[in-house]
Amino acid sequence: MTKKQKLSVDRRQFMKGVVALSAATAVPYYLPGHLLGLDGATPPSEQILLGALGIGSRGNGDLSEFMKNPDVRFISICDIRKARREQVKNMADDFYKNKDCTMFRDMHEFYAENPSMDAVLIATGDRWHTMASIVAAKAGKDIYCEKPLSLTIQESRAVATAVNRYGRIFQAGTQRRNIGNFQLAAKIAHEGKLGKLLAVHANTLSPGTTHDWLPAQPEPPKDVVDWDAWLGPCPWRPYHESYIGGGWRGHYDFHGGGILEWGTHTVDLCQWGNQSDDTVPIEYWPTYNDKGEKTARVEGLYANGVKIVMRNDEWLGLGTCSARYVGEEGWVETGDSGRMEVSSDALRKELKYFGTPGTDPVFHIREFLDCVKSRRKPASNADVAAYAHIASHCAKIAWDTNCHLKFDPVKEEFLGTGPEVETANRLRSRAMRSPWRI
Repeated sequence: MTKKQKLSVDRRQFMKGVVALSAATAVPYYLPGHLLGLDGATPPSEQILLGALGIGSRGNGDLSEFMKNPDVRFISICDIRKARREQVKNMADDFYKNKDCTMFRDMHEFYAENPSMDAVLIATGDRWHTMASIVAAKAGKDIYCEKPLSLTIQESRAVATAVNRYGRIFQAGTQRRNIGNFQLAAKIAHEGKLGKLLAVHANTLSPGTTHDWLPAQPEPPKDVVDWDAWLGPCPWRPYHESYIGGGWRGHYDFHGGGILEWGTHTVDLCQWGNQSDDTVPIEYWPTYNDKGEKTARVEGLYANGVKIVMRNDEWLGLGTCSARYVGEEGWVETGDSGRMEVSSDALRKELKYFGTPGTDPVFHIREFLDCVKSRRKPASNADVAAYAHIASHCAKIAWDTNCHLKFDPVKEEFLGTGPEVETANRLRSRAMRSPWRI
């Protein structure tokens, strides 16, 4: 064979190899359409892999909305209750028509075994929100956390610090920031259509909590209910089935009371209406009726002179979690029904009916998913949520101590001297049960 003939054969061999390689890698001819995003499907490379912790009634609603988004793939559940782990797995497996959803009791194993997970839905009881969010941030996961995100001022700040330090996207479950009627009410206030803003009103519940314990019951097997894990960073107390069924509400160790319970929504709306997302009121005081009896109402004052009123009475019946903005030239009030009321016909021309109840998380969840992709901060990001929670905690502390308190929003401490102020400052934090700490 001559040199010229050899070169020709080598060229033919090379071209055969190129053709064979091209055929083997001709993706459009060999990959299923859903892997390429054809026919409206989202390719796996663009899907957000989601896990969840502590899924009860509210968490089930959130998770159902998450899974309706084609760019979400729910892959794993972590819960200290066996029945709930299995219920969520069954829901996911039925939805995806497979058996792929994994189950975990231990949070650390949950993260270790799911390194590809992008985001986590946290819907545990209140006592776990701070610690679960911090652990998730350290694990490199983006976070959608149901409210309230904290039980103390210190915890509120710790969540925001961790989220920012680890560069995570965080959305608190204060979904009214993405509901049309609440957005319009804030817009009316921001555009000066009420005149100079004088006061903002938040629909809250009774601030009170109890330190009582329920009577002890035998603990279930650890795999059925991991009681020690359920308590988490909270002080130890004996097991009672009522706690794990939602009866933890109203107990100081597990719950921040009615101002925090609803204030994480409605004080948040007041912060928004007053354009105070980066600060909190500087004064707080409880109120008393004509008989000198303390009421459930707490009031406060922002540095710009706007008053905040946290109350559970004298609302117009527009639904739960109502908010009212009052200016020199009028007021607007709205609530979870989607309806709005205003003080004048001129303001009535601004109104629209949106038809989405304030409890619906669909738009809030969609914004979170979009932010996971864009890395833009969502409406209820950790900083915004922290300040709304801190304001609610300050109001609860003023109510608990029966004091008119002044607060430094930069140092996040109460000002002044005396035993009442010392007590108030101690209440900014709580001890955590070993080995948990922030």
